[in-house]
Amino acid sequence: MSNAETVIAALRTGYDRLADLVKKFDDEDLARGSAATEWDVAQVLSHLGSGAEIMRSTVLTALEVQPAADGDYNQSVWDRWNAMPRREQAEGFLDLNEKYLNLLESLDADQRESLRIDLGFLPAPLDVAAFARMRLAELTLHSWDVRSTFDPQATLDTAAIPELLQRSDNLGWISKPAALNGQYAVLRVATTEPATEFTLHLTDPVSIDFNPTDASADGTLSLPAEAWLRLVAGRLAPTFSDLELTGPVSLETLREVFPGY
Repeated sequence: MSNAETVIAALRTGYDRLADLVKKFDDEDLARGSAATEWDVAQVLSHLGSGAEIMRSTVLTALEVQPAADGDYNQSVWDRWNAMPRREQAEGFLDLNEKYLNLLESLDADQRESLRIDLGFLPAPLDVAAFARMRLAELTLHSWDVRSTFDPQATLDTAAIPELLQRSDNLGWISKPAALNGQYAVLRVATTEPATEFTLHLTDPVSIDFNPTDASADGTLSLPAEAWLRLVAGRLAPTFSDLELTGPVSLETLREVFPGY
């Protein structure tokens, strides 16, 4: 499969898994607090549903099926979804995500390779793989926010992990180096499932180097890849034990550096 095909397939797997759960939710389930602490379960689904609606519209514009939306479009979509009752938010999540995925899956091989999608806030349009990978990150993390509410042992969707590791080098906007309190360190990071190695620079700004790891690193961090992704997304519990950390930085400090988004 091409890169775009792989990402779209992972999106389908992740969506179907969450959708199967959502179809069983009663009103009490939808009102439960999620792991996205400011949102209940229905609000997480609303966020994913409105995002699917906006992204679908963006793809249709790139395909020249419809004109570009005006500047107030996104806010109008969010306002409409925010005003929905919880049950309607859940049903809308199922409907719009299915439509969005159907659209991506309908792209032929040439479109998946050549289509460029302009989000309006990036320096250049994205190819289909990069565009779909952005959605995959959002879906995967928020799916965990919902699923972990009902299953404390929930992990990220396996199919998404290799794709999301490709994006985990962009830590500048999600990290808080001030939490280091002037203490800077370099960690050699090794993940499993899949096995990767890279260097984490706990400096200002925080960054990752995927080149051969620095032999002069101050410590090491070994953990499953999905746990690494949850760590940098602010979703790794302080009691998580399936890791080994050496050097001057504690897991508590790492969690403060990566408070979540």
